[in-house]
Amino acid sequence: MSADLRIGELARRTNVSPELLRAWERRYGLLRPERSSGGYRLYTAEDERRVRAMNGALSRGISAGQAARLAIEDTTEPPYDRSLVEALGAFDDVGAHAALDRLLSSLTLESVLRDWILPALRELGERWQSGEVTIGQEHFASNLLRGRMLGLARGWDRGSGPRALLACPSGEQHDLSLIAFGLALREHGWRITYLGADTPFATIDETATALRPDLVVLASIDASRLTPFTEELSHLATHFQLALACVGGIKALVGEIGATHLDEGPIEAAAAVASRR
Repeated sequence: MSADLRIGELARRTNVSPELLRAWERRYGLLRPERSSGGYRLYTAEDERRVRAMNGALSRGISAGQAARLAIEDTTEPPYDRSLVEALGAFDDVGAHAALDRLLSSLTLESVLRDWILPALRELGERWQSGEVTIGQEHFASNLLRGRMLGLARGWDRGSGPRALLACPSGEQHDLSLIAFGLALREHGWRITYLGADTPFATIDETATALRPDLVVLASIDASRLTPFTEELSHLATHFQLALACVGGIKALVGEIGATHLDEGPIEAAAAVASRR
């Protein structure tokens, strides 16, 4: 992995002061810089990832020492257990929150979202479609996880980083992946303004005009919520950087209006957006 970031650039990209970066490097071994021929410390993308992970853990109230340990450890493939899915399927509010507490105390937020919360939602949705769980169980799980994620989102508009405006278009009620995207993007230093599900295009345009965000993201699991609105989307894309998150059916639309298509998972899409800044 090439080392090409000076400490000032690393500080700018992560919104952490050079002094604090040096302190984390000295106290916890968080960073592993290389030396340039001129004697400058140079940092890698892995160092940047660690800083973002530590920042995210600190924002959730984890101690600095433990946050550094979590950031350093490789948690891309955590051992899977069934406690969260089982608690959600059993209408066990206490058990589900206890499972989430354990995960959030030992893993980075991005890992919990990517490897636990989103897979749990997918599994329960698939089991509902196959008749294995009831619509009540699926609704209970979705609302519990939405509440927990929005709790983690508290204050996600603070700071001085770029701003993203997130919304689901009219008729689209499924917003959990968009919340996960916003949480992950916040871990990369962005500020989030969240309008939520079923938002009219007029409201999205009005809010974007007032806030002048660096990015507008519209998400829908159903392309038909987007494709009939070429004129409205084209207007947004003309005045703002626009990204559409949809599983399929919008490739031609994206090309026509000059938007970006976010076709990865929410966590991967957030990392891709952040890397382009």
